[in-house]
Amino acid sequence: MEQTKPVKRHVALQSFSREHRFELLIGWKIRQGFRKNVSLSRIKKYTDWVFKNYVKPHFENEEKYILPLLDESDKIRKRIITEHRRLERLFNDNEDVKRALSLIEEELDAHIRYEEKVLFEKIQEIATEAQLEEIQRFHYEIKENENWNDKFWE
Repeated sequence: MEQTKPVKRHVALQSFSREHRFELLIGWKIRQGFRKNVSLSRIKKYTDWVFKNYVKPHFENEEKYILPLLDESDKIRKRIITEHRRLERLFNDNEDVKRALSLIEEELDAHIRYEEKVLFEKIQEIATEAQLEEIQRFHYEIKENENWNDKFWE
């Protein structure tokens, strides 16, 4: 089996990629919760907390620092914004929690992989060094500091 080489990310985008790695774990934790028959309320409390403290600020930073480098009519930009809004609705869904958690688990993973493979590649192609330096100068990585006591996924 042939291994693929890791993508070389511009230093300005590396902090976003590190945040993505943490966010990929959210889906894994949801899957673990389902597999272990953890109550939906315990999983939902976690996803509410992680959305407020990590996911929403991450979306806001992408929309503030990365997406403006694309034209407003760009299909990638439109897709990212649409997916951010859809994921936000899913995280905030208190009516059909099981369905919302299942969709978050699937869609967050697909969304992150699309950003890594398509959005970041495009940004690295079109952005000037000055634009990338500006992202690096103003974006502060949302550090993983998960002080969540209910580790239902373990």
